[in-house]
Amino acid sequence: MGSITDSFSDLSLNSAQELGALIVGAGFGGVYQLKHLRDAGYKVKLVEAGADYGGVWYWNRYPGARVDSSIPVYEFSDPALWQTWSWKQRFPGSAELRAYFAHVAEVWDLRRDTEFGAFVESAVWDDGESKWTVKTKKGDIYKAEFFLLNTGFAAKRYIPDWKGIDTFKGNFLHPSYWPHEELDLKGKKVAVIGTGSTGIQLATDLAPLVGELAVFQRTINTSLPMRQVDYQDGEQEIPRKDYPDFFRGRTDSFGGFDFNFIGRSTFDDDPETRRELYEKLWAEGDFKFWLATYQDMLFDPAANREAYNFWRDKTRAKIHDARVRDLLAPMKQPYSFGCKRVSLENGYFEIFNESHVHLVDVNSTPIEEITPKGIKTSEKEWEFDYIICATGFDSITGSLKQIDIRGPSGQSLQEHWKKATYTHMGLSVSGFPNMFFSYGPQAPTPFCNGPTCAELQGDWILGLMNHMRDKGLKKVEVEEESENKWREIVLRLANATLLPNTRSWYMGDNIPGKPREPLLYLGGVPAYYKTLGEAAKNGYTGFKLE
Repeated sequence: MGSITDSFSDLSLNSAQELGALIVGAGFGGVYQLKHLRDAGYKVKLVEAGADYGGVWYWNRYPGARVDSSIPVYEFSDPALWQTWSWKQRFPGSAELRAYFAHVAEVWDLRRDTEFGAFVESAVWDDGESKWTVKTKKGDIYKAEFFLLNTGFAAKRYIPDWKGIDTFKGNFLHPSYWPHEELDLKGKKVAVIGTGSTGIQLATDLAPLVGELAVFQRTINTSLPMRQVDYQDGEQEIPRKDYPDFFRGRTDSFGGFDFNFIGRSTFDDDPETRRELYEKLWAEGDFKFWLATYQDMLFDPAANREAYNFWRDKTRAKIHDARVRDLLAPMKQPYSFGCKRVSLENGYFEIFNESHVHLVDVNSTPIEEITPKGIKTSEKEWEFDYIICATGFDSITGSLKQIDIRGPSGQSLQEHWKKATYTHMGLSVSGFPNMFFSYGPQAPTPFCNGPTCAELQGDWILGLMNHMRDKGLKKVEVEEESENKWREIVLRLANATLLPNTRSWYMGDNIPGKPREPLLYLGGVPAYYKTLGEAAKNGYTGFKLE
């Protein structure tokens, strides 16, 4: 542990800012905690690597970037915010989301306690003081009783180690590093590598603009119709008088939305009734065909195949070319529907009917290298002006492991999670006292709407801190046994579904060398909310407080 303490040697610890809590990350989780911890009387500071609020929406500025959770689901429940804010679209774009965060910052008066441009690089726990010493890359030091990480599940970018990236004479970029100034893409030759939600949004928006577009696909994305709505004159999805009940209902939904799986199984209905339900969900858009369908869709292979076949037939009808049709929506189901991240689309499949848009199957013609002119596959060399690497993130655990966090034993969090991920309730880790994170591993994270999770977990963390303050306690730490039991629950829930049979970032499959394991809690938001509540009611079971 000497190397860590040595890193502070050129700076006096006497200059460290003393805090009750240091919050990392200015997305939904971080700003919620800043507001509510400060209201509760804690001396608190928020540090953010970017230059403004928004979390992932500060970074995501690429063409087509927008959220795929509808409003008012995707906003805070505080009346002071929604009474003075109107959305322009059912699924807001990134610029509108940044404007919303600016509204939140103003109403909640956040800027006076926020430090931007502050990337946290290390944190060390001092057992004698019961405090964390946290250092940023620019040299600021904080000593905090609580270390609250809200780094999100998509903060560490992933770019495959292709040969020749540095030789490319055009522009090579990851979408999360999209320049703030507008790029001159009109008439250009552009490659989009990847068909996750980012790749789909990018390709859809770029197709009408560029001269030639090639989309490099490894795996199909079972995208669903978004059904975008533009609002006029301040109208919103539901009347504002219904908002309080609406927000209270989010914790009753499996995904923290305003809909749920229906209480019957796929083959309880005859084929005609089943198709009527599918058609209804399809027409409503959103994630309803995924998360408001039959209760056995993610569990029973036959039920899952029924859902895929309906999706396949609907999607194939949009695509003219037979080869492209078979690549985008193959007759044979390639993986369990809904067990890779489902995206929402606005005309994505139709772009491949345009003569200047090409689909490259990297399974049959893999990328061999990046050349000065473009991309060389096993079939040919493509020439491009821009290569957009929409290859995603080291999701869920990557953003936490990129910080050198060390508990009293000197072991780093990265070392603690080297072979497998362990948490208690997806909130905290054994051996790292007074440290909590939101929207992280082994919580409902990827299956939970962001603001719902931010409020649910933020309130619980604040409740624990208040309990400790009332009791005069200084230290809280996860018991190792409870961490092991929570992992068993996470594995048991995941293994009851079809998810482990599918390669996805839900399982850590997108990062070479990363342990393959379920990284999310699949019990749903209501069960998770109940578990947290019971732990608090019973004196914070699973934790040692002193």
